[in-house]
Amino acid sequence: MPSLKANLAERMRLHVLTSREWSRGRDMLTVARAALDGGATVIQLRDKNASTRQLIEEGLSLRALTHERGALLIVNDRLDVALAIDADGAHVGQDDMPGDLARRLLGPQRILGISAGNIDEARSALASGADYLGVGPIFATRGKADAGEPTGTTLLTRLAEICNIPLVAIGGITAANAAAIIQAGATGVAVITAVVYAEDITAATHSLYNAIRAGARPR
Repeated sequence: MPSLKANLAERMRLHVLTSREWSRGRDMLTVARAALDGGATVIQLRDKNASTRQLIEEGLSLRALTHERGALLIVNDRLDVALAIDADGAHVGQDDMPGDLARRLLGPQRILGISAGNIDEARSALASGADYLGVGPIFATRGKADAGEPTGTTLLTRLAEICNIPLVAIGGITAANAAAIIQAGATGVAVITAVVYAEDITAATHSLYNAIRAGARPR
């Protein structure tokens, strides 16, 4: 995968995380396809309750879809699933597999994202070989019960000054605040309910995509 990380900042613009809980009964592939139609650049397979077999079956379908659309596929937490379905990478949180071990298992070519809720966690993630940081929660969120206390945009701005990898903001992000989050220092945003719970997934994703572009500034 020699070119997987080429133009990574541009490819990190809009992550949509899967969620069975918030999808209004729609299957994962339907949600992902509609999100990609609206401009999502990354689909992140996230399901804390599914069996390994179910994750692999759904992940293989998402792998085929994202290949077809030229989007990235990232697997949340489960490196075994990421490797089994030949995903583009994995994302680990502070309570998941340690970043340096995740980097070793993924190898140098695949993308590794690590969550960071403060400066120390960000520095540790950088030392572990993270390719991007998931920063947040920026605002209060209903999509992740274990998200922790909101950080606001101050952390984003501080991290933008010391990090040379993409910063992906998550937590309470909508089309109404996405531009301001990009202006605060984020490279891109990651969402669950703002897209997955929307009645019109494609329209909701497109609104977010436009807001991200409106907030983008030359780097």
